[in-house]
Amino acid sequence: MSRAVVYKTFGTPEVLELCEVPEPHAGPGEVRVRVTAVGLNPMDWILASRPEMAAQFGVSLPSGFATDFAGVVDEVGEGSSGFAVGDRVYGGALSRAAADFAVVDPSKDSILHTPAEISDEVACTLSVAGTTASAALTAADVKADDTVLIGGAAGGVGVLTVQLARLAGARVIGTASEGTFDFLRQFGAEPVAYGPGLEDRVRAMAPDGVSAATDLFGTETAEAALALGVPAGRISTIAAGPNPPGGVRATGGFDAGPDDLKRVTDAIVAGEITVPIAASFSVEQIREAVELQAGRHVHGKIVVTL
Repeated sequence: MSRAVVYKTFGTPEVLELCEVPEPHAGPGEVRVRVTAVGLNPMDWILASRPEMAAQFGVSLPSGFATDFAGVVDEVGEGSSGFAVGDRVYGGALSRAAADFAVVDPSKDSILHTPAEISDEVACTLSVAGTTASAALTAADVKADDTVLIGGAAGGVGVLTVQLARLAGARVIGTASEGTFDFLRQFGAEPVAYGPGLEDRVRAMAPDGVSAATDLFGTETAEAALALGVPAGRISTIAAGPNPPGGVRATGGFDAGPDDLKRVTDAIVAGEITVPIAASFSVEQIREAVELQAGRHVHGKIVVTL
């Protein structure tokens, strides 16, 4: 037997249980990863709490939990290539990462070798956040001469998006609560308070205009960007549903290119990007970890260790 976080009904973090389950094994073409760390994302608790969203992703009850993982390959199935027992790896396994073992199909799931320079605690945060940040900037066509407005800049996706935009040479204005302003400045962003009057505050900060925007939280930043004259085709959003306001571009990690995650990882290895870990919990504390993440006031990433 092994352990896995499971939920049998949809609901709040209280539905999450650390259960004993039959130990899974790698089948043909698969590898089994002994998971050491899991990175939490908003998508995790959204799937566990909203049956209509879970259905869109093919998740049904009972379900495992979480997507982003890091660990060590300890079984290789017949016909699988590219990975060997003992390899450190990281990636994404939808709704089955929070477990002692994750069986991964490299032809379908995201799995990469973990660079020696990166800890499992950092590697486990990258799959969803890294690909989403990259896709959000690509959808908004962010370039070196842009002034880009980023909504939700202090969150787990936001801090990577800010740094990738700065790495591309763009000026970044990031929305956040005032208590996070100093935190955001560490990453090269110029912070601005979200809430009523956002459009006017941004206009005062950037009198020459904003040329691109991405909204990582809802629709407020996208709507402010439209009001500031940013073309809809240069505004992206990841959390406004399939029909965002004003014809702006809905996107997410599913739109990322095949090499985007590696490029983000390479930038971390090179010291060009850092991943702030806001908090770390043991898997026995999974409910507390998810409650903190679901509060949406975390500055950086939350990690769960096994």
